[in-house]
Amino acid sequence: MERLLAVMRRLRGPEGCPWDRAQTHQSLRPYLLEEAAEAVDAIGEGDPRAIAEELGDVLLQVAFHAVIAEESGTFDYPQVEALIVEKLIRRHPHVFGDAKAETPEAVATRWEAIKAAEGKAQDQIPRALGALARATAIQEKLGIPPAHPQEVVEALAQDNLAEALWRMVALCRERGVNPEVLLRERCNQAS
Repeated sequence: MERLLAVMRRLRGPEGCPWDRAQTHQSLRPYLLEEAAEAVDAIGEGDPRAIAEELGDVLLQVAFHAVIAEESGTFDYPQVEALIVEKLIRRHPHVFGDAKAETPEAVATRWEAIKAAEGKAQDQIPRALGALARATAIQEKLGIPPAHPQEVVEALAQDNLAEALWRMVALCRERGVNPEVLLRERCNQAS
């Protein structure tokens, strides 16, 4: 990581790259989303080299933001790393402490309880999340019941496409399918 940080510091330095020097946390937001999406695509394709390359691009975004923050004195990479290490240890008491969790479900339940105890909103749904993934999370949070195909048809008959999409998400949930992944796979077939 130190080599990557050194490269970013040079790129942002006085003799570095004008584009890199001009970037801010705000201006880099679309690139962080794009790089994360490309990593998800690579994982879906299953090519280990592509996965490694795309994860490197995500790591670049972490380094970029860390160097920007370092320059302004708000935080630095060691703080980013320390915070995630502390969080992982704190949220895995079944590994780093005396707690017991024998199943993935027990781990997930404990994770949410620890988040709640930390004051983290369990139901916080990122606005930048893809619309289908966000709709799924909102429906689960609100306890919206799964839909039936007829509800989708009725929404379409009323020419209410937004409601039809909303009901399609609920139908996917009823069938145990992630609509975000499903539509991404369909898009990949078309391209």
